[in-house]
Amino acid sequence: MATTNEPAAGMLSALLQEDRRYPPSDEFKAQANWSDPAIYERAEADPEAFWAEQARAIDWFKPWDRVLDWNPPKARWFVGAEVNASYNCVDRHLQSWRRNKAAIIFEGEPGDSRVLTYRDLYREVNRCAAALKRLGVKKGDRVAIYLGMVPELAIAMLACARIGAPHTVIFAGFSADSISDRVNDCGATFAITADGGWRRGNKIPLKDTMDRAMESCPTVKTVLVVNRTDDARQVPMNEGRDVWWHRALADSGAEQVEPERLDAEHPLYILYTSGTTGKPKGMLHTTGGYLVGTACTHKYVFDLKEEDVYWCTADVGWVTGHSYIVYGPLANGSTCLMYEGSPDYPDKDRFWDIVEKYAVSILYTAPTAIRTFMRWGKDFPAKHDLSSLRVLGTVGEPINPEAWVWYREVIGGDRCPVVDTWWMTETGQILITPLPGITVLKPGSATFPFPAVKADVLDESGNSVPLGSGGYLVLQRPWPAMARTIWGDEERYRTQYWSRFPGNYFAGDGAKRDEAGYYWLLGRVDDVLNVAGHRIGTMEVESALVSHPAVAEAAVIGISHEIKGQGIAAFATLRGGYEGGATMVETLRDHVGDKIGAIAKPDKIFFTAELPKTRSAKIMRRLLRDIAEGKVLGDTTTLADPTILASIKQQYEESE
Repeated sequence: MATTNEPAAGMLSALLQEDRRYPPSDEFKAQANWSDPAIYERAEADPEAFWAEQARAIDWFKPWDRVLDWNPPKARWFVGAEVNASYNCVDRHLQSWRRNKAAIIFEGEPGDSRVLTYRDLYREVNRCAAALKRLGVKKGDRVAIYLGMVPELAIAMLACARIGAPHTVIFAGFSADSISDRVNDCGATFAITADGGWRRGNKIPLKDTMDRAMESCPTVKTVLVVNRTDDARQVPMNEGRDVWWHRALADSGAEQVEPERLDAEHPLYILYTSGTTGKPKGMLHTTGGYLVGTACTHKYVFDLKEEDVYWCTADVGWVTGHSYIVYGPLANGSTCLMYEGSPDYPDKDRFWDIVEKYAVSILYTAPTAIRTFMRWGKDFPAKHDLSSLRVLGTVGEPINPEAWVWYREVIGGDRCPVVDTWWMTETGQILITPLPGITVLKPGSATFPFPAVKADVLDESGNSVPLGSGGYLVLQRPWPAMARTIWGDEERYRTQYWSRFPGNYFAGDGAKRDEAGYYWLLGRVDDVLNVAGHRIGTMEVESALVSHPAVAEAAVIGISHEIKGQGIAAFATLRGGYEGGATMVETLRDHVGDKIGAIAKPDKIFFTAELPKTRSAKIMRRLLRDIAEGKVLGDTTTLADPTILASIKQQYEESE
């Protein structure tokens, strides 16, 4: 993506040719939390004053002495302040009418449901915190949480935060080995799981997986078990280690646990994310700055109102769930919806049934999910009244313009702004995003950095590239919710994020800025192809493919090419009524050539009924690369349907 390798004239990026514009409506601007563009200038003039202003929306036991202590790459935010995340997400709302407001609306996959008011949440968090303390958890101890999308997950996190015990939430689709790797890395002494969960009508054996993991986790002394799917009498319990959640909380009675007065930099959680070395990285997030960053961005990016019913469809096992299901929304006193299961159970309209049932007004989901809904067709959302929706959001990966427009028109009735947000596990909070009452939207663009966030796009030498060019996305100023380090590996933190461009945080993503300064995210740098000396983002090729009416979804990877060095292989899922074959291959190759240029034409195109995805709907391009390179397939435990790989592998091998 270096400017020295920019494609020649005639190969203009398909993304930068996007000419559709969606300004905020007068009606939306009139009620927006932020509608004056001057907020950007004010924040840029004094970033610390801006963040101090946002921090006053949080309750502090002791105010800060300094907003920021910055010694790159070490940051301390709200130095000297004392705070508690659990208090901010629960206790303080009991001082107003919010005590009787719904905090969590839970929809189980089988159709069961629960509503917890803020008063209910306060009671359950206190009972859980009391149980943790009684079972030996102390301030500073690490607690591993391996649960499906049930309210007990949020309750457990807030109970840990209450007593100052950092939690590490492990996605409920991970294998026993993945659990033990994470538990052992952070030295967790306590674990929380469930007998099982529900997915596409099937029971997910969480307890069985946790039991296998515990065989190699000597530091864990106690496992608290939520009873979700089975008769408790039929669940094997390890005497002396396993304790039923409902019994432990019953023993707590109405006990109240005073929230710990914690330093603003006290560790809140460790969350593991994949790394280039194959060993997961435990990103450490602290308390004060993280609360400020997540609460502020949640309020203003989604234009939050008291009456909103907010639904982020992510799993809490990922950072999106931490920041925008639990901590940010609950700190703001939101009504948050949690759904346990699959979007296609019992049918492909389950999401839209839920939106209608609970009058959801803010929906935050992934581009991969949106493209899946596109492939399923308009008939499913058309069965339901979606008029309650007011703001739509996307997160997790770049979104192609066609999916963006479909989302707005079909789901949002061509009236809802779409906030396409860029951030990552390491950043903790949204960093590049529209502000729906201010920003003129461009489909496929995350638009501009959030106020007080300073980003840039650099070339190989670390020089800022001119508008209209691409390069490496960096952040040039600290932000409150940033991860402070990698747990137990400070050197890796420095090397991976701060050494590539000294003084800048290197996100590992590529980006382009158009002539108006809008940011267009191109995906991970290692997903950028170097074809005959030209750097091409996989997202650009995917976007071009999906813009063809026959293609519902596509994934692109680089493959070895003896002449060009690197070629392009595309895996495409077609819409109903279209068939694969040689003619369709040539049609799509020509289409990509028309959109981007001849150099971007895929060398190979394969048609598959499904793409390999995790249960959180992210495409596993790594596995496609393993197939292309003839490698033994890596970890497939997080795939929603592992059988898909066999047919893709066979098709690929037959093409060789």
